[in-house]
Amino acid sequence: MQAIRINQFGDLDALEYQAVTLPELKADEARVQIKASGVNFIDIYQRSGQYKPPLPFTLGQEAAGIVEAVGANVTEVKPGDRVAYTSVLGAYAQAANVPAWRLVPVPPDVSFEQAAAVMLQGMTAHYLVRDSFPLQAGNVALVHAAAGGVGALLVQMAKQCGARVIGTVSTDAKARVAQSVGADDVILYTTQDFEAEVKRLTDGKGVHVVYDSVGKTTFDKSLNCLKPRGYLVLYGQSSGAVPPFDPQILNAKGSLFLTRPTLAHYTLTRAELLQRANDLFAWMRAGKLTVRIEKTFPLAQTAEAHRFLASRQVIGKLVLIP
Repeated sequence: MQAIRINQFGDLDALEYQAVTLPELKADEARVQIKASGVNFIDIYQRSGQYKPPLPFTLGQEAAGIVEAVGANVTEVKPGDRVAYTSVLGAYAQAANVPAWRLVPVPPDVSFEQAAAVMLQGMTAHYLVRDSFPLQAGNVALVHAAAGGVGALLVQMAKQCGARVIGTVSTDAKARVAQSVGADDVILYTTQDFEAEVKRLTDGKGVHVVYDSVGKTTFDKSLNCLKPRGYLVLYGQSSGAVPPFDPQILNAKGSLFLTRPTLAHYTLTRAELLQRANDLFAWMRAGKLTVRIEKTFPLAQTAEAHRFLASRQVIGKLVLIP
């Protein structure tokens, strides 16, 4: 089979389209014939060496496809099942061996492309609004990168909870996307001071929660946007890591809360994983959650997909087709 292998960390030249052979299935694994793979920023970080899996490895964290075979102890799935998964390395390939408990069923009226596009970002948005800070009707949330992969899904889920959503974006085109998925107010942070705008929009009161995937360039002002006892949920660092800071700052700014969550800790059990995935698919089927696929690429053109994603011009999800 063909796969995208990383034999040494680096730029786009590190992406090698190679023939590989999968190892024998372990007793708790299933082999998935991959029909679509999601492209995410973590893939770029792993390719470049910002994050460093042991070399060599097959890139990719998210895919959907059909179960081809199962290991001796597998009860969760069977051959022929339509499934999707995330947070398992090796998805940029025509097939993968995956721990069976990580596979979730995909309804027949959800395409493989849609399923691959929603697993990582959709379940991230799900835990952010349901668990990291459980949004309730009447809450006010600030969502950075509100037209991005997670951001646009997060806005939709926040509105389902009855929250008021203020989004930040970098362009007019992204502002239109944020408005189309339900943001009540949109701040163009390239021309407006988002801290001042948030205070104006909330009559100086601030917001209950900031969902921040940007990190270094937004962190300080995000704290300033919070009400007393507000929550800063820092779930990414697209602008770089936040420098070390004195926790006393949280007290001085209103006894604030800071959390730095990751999806792995919010899908610790199969029951939790299934709950999140099943919610996503149910909302998609009911028309309550729109998953926008910006473009698909053949697996052999992964470098083009990475170049496009790194341009920061993507509005929606990029998907590879093996």
